[in-house]
Amino acid sequence: MSNIPINVQLSTLPNSPGVYQFYDSKETILYVGKAKNLKKRVSSYFTKNHEYGKTRVLVKKIVTIKHIVVPTESDALLLENNLIKEYRPRYNVLLKDDKSYPWLCLKNERFSRLFPTRRTIKDGSEYFGPYTSMKTVRTLLDLIKSVYPLRTCNYDLSKDKIRSGKYKVCLEYHLGNCKGPCEGLQSEEDYQRQINDIREIVKGNFKSSLLYFKGQMKKLASDMRFEEAQLIKDKIEVLENYQVKSTIVNPKISNVDVFSIISDKSYAYVNFLQLSHGSIIRSHTMEIKKKLDEEDAELLQLAIIDIRQRFNSSSKELYLPFKVVIDESLKVTVPKLGDKKRILELSERNAKFYRQERFNQIKIIDPDRHTNRIMSQMKKDLRLSAEPKHIECFDNSNIQGTNPVAACVVFRDGKPSKREYRHYNIKTVDGPDDFASMEEVVFRRYRRLLDEDEPLPQLIVIDGGKGQLSSALKSLDILGLRGKIAIVGIAKRLEEIYFPEDPIPLYLDKKSESLKIIQQLRNEAHRFGITFHRNKRSKAAINSELENIDGIGEKTASQLLKSFKSVKRIKEANLDSLTEIIGVSKAKIVYEAFH
Repeated sequence: MSNIPINVQLSTLPNSPGVYQFYDSKETILYVGKAKNLKKRVSSYFTKNHEYGKTRVLVKKIVTIKHIVVPTESDALLLENNLIKEYRPRYNVLLKDDKSYPWLCLKNERFSRLFPTRRTIKDGSEYFGPYTSMKTVRTLLDLIKSVYPLRTCNYDLSKDKIRSGKYKVCLEYHLGNCKGPCEGLQSEEDYQRQINDIREIVKGNFKSSLLYFKGQMKKLASDMRFEEAQLIKDKIEVLENYQVKSTIVNPKISNVDVFSIISDKSYAYVNFLQLSHGSIIRSHTMEIKKKLDEEDAELLQLAIIDIRQRFNSSSKELYLPFKVVIDESLKVTVPKLGDKKRILELSERNAKFYRQERFNQIKIIDPDRHTNRIMSQMKKDLRLSAEPKHIECFDNSNIQGTNPVAACVVFRDGKPSKREYRHYNIKTVDGPDDFASMEEVVFRRYRRLLDEDEPLPQLIVIDGGKGQLSSALKSLDILGLRGKIAIVGIAKRLEEIYFPEDPIPLYLDKKSESLKIIQQLRNEAHRFGITFHRNKRSKAAINSELENIDGIGEKTASQLLKSFKSVKRIKEANLDSLTEIIGVSKAKIVYEAFH
C-alpha cells in the first residue's frame, strides 16, 4: 500500500465530483464516500474535531486514500452505492441486497404465463417488482386470476403444435380457470388483451380493465344474457374493491416515488411509497445501521438510489421531506400542503410504525441492545458525560402542610429497581418547606451512600424547578459531590428540564424516550411518596382518635391497634376482650367512650 504521507495525498486530490475510498495499513477498505468536491470533502476528515468516537477511530486508521472522478454528483451517488454493496466497508452504513425479494414474472412466450419467482433471468420475460413479501405477490396474483383466466401449464403453445392437436385441455379449463388456448379455444389476440390489462393492473391502473368489463356487461345485458353479465359484474366489483383499498390519494398523482426518513443515534429508517394512478402500489421501509455520525440528508440520498435500483423504479418525480440532490432529470418536490403533503405524512407514519415495531422486537429478542440505545440517547439529550444506567429521583409530599415526607426512587438501565426505593420522614424542617426538605433528604441519602461506600448514581432527577434544584445542589456542595454526579430538575407545567447554573431550560420532544424515562421517574417518585404520606396520615388519624379518650395514651392505643388491627374492631369489642389486652380500668374507659 502507499507510503506517501496523508498530507501529500490530500494536496493532490482534484476539486471534482467523485468517490473516495479509505484503506488501512493491511490494505483493507475502511470506508467509501461520495463528494461534490473530492479535495474539500476528504480534507475535512483530517481538519475537523470529530465529536463522534467512531469517526476519530476511522481517521486514525487511514493510511491510503484512493478516488474515482466522475462527471456529476448523481454519478458519484450511483457509484458509491455500488461500491458499498460490493466491498461492504466496516464504517459504511449497511444496505441489504435484494436477492431474496419476490417478483411477478410474465414469461416471454406465446400465451404468457404469470407466476411468482425469486430469480430474475434475462430471457426477454417481464418482471414486476420486487415486492416486499411473497404474501403481497400472492394477493395480487389471486386478484388477477379471479378476473382473468390464464393458463398455468408449461406447454410450448406454438401454432404448429396447437394445430396438430398435440395437447388436450386439463381440469383448469373445466373449472373455468383457463379458456383452453392449448386446443385453440382462445385466440392469441384475446389472450394478449388480457395480458395488456394485467400489466396495467400491476402498475396500479385499473381504468382500461374496468372500461372493458363494463362494456362487456352492458352488451351481455342488452342481449338478455343476464347470468353471464352477472359474472362480469362480479369481476368489476373485485377490481373496484381492490382499487378502493389502495387508492388513498388524489388519482391525478401518478408515477411518483415518495421517501421519508426518521432517525436516532444508531439507526435510520427510510420509507418508500410508490404511487401510480392515485394508488399506492408498493411500500417498503429500509433500516440503515449508522456507522459514523451520518446526517439524514446523506442517508436519504443513499437510500433513494438503492431503493430505486432495487425496485427498478422509473418514476420521474420524487416527494421528499427536504431537498436532496439525486439526478438532474428527476423532479424533486417538497410538499407543503394538500394531498401531496398528506401522502408524505403517511410515508413518515409508516417509517415510525416500522421503527416502533423494530424496537418492540428488539425488547424481546435483544433487551441489552434496547437498553443501550436508550441510555445512549439519554446521554446525548441531557448532555451527560456518562450513560445514566443508575438514576435516582426525589419528591416531597406534605398535603396541607401535615406529615411532611419525601421519597427516593431508583432506576437501573431505564427500569424501576423497587427494592432500592426509600421513604424519608422530614426531621429538621418545621412546617411545609419544600426547599429545605429537599436539601435535607438529598444530604441524608448521599451522606449514607458515601459512609457505606455504595456506588453513586450517574444522574439525579429532582421533581421541581430551579428552587428545588438549587436546594439539592447545596447538599451536593456540602458533601463534595458537585460535578461528580449529574443533576437536573423537571418542572411539571411544561416539562422543562433545568440544569445547574443555566437559567434557560431544555425542552425535549414530547415523544422523546429520554423525556418518557424522566416522566416515569417523576411519576413513580410522586406515587411512592404519596402512598407513604397517606399511610402516615391515616395512622396519625387513627392514633389521635384513641388518644383523644381521656386516660388513654399512645402506648395503650398502639397495644389496641396491634391486637384488633382497626378502630372499627375496637369499637365492636366487648369489655372482656378489651380487659385481656389493656386491663380492667383502661378497658372500662375505652368501652364507655364508644358505647
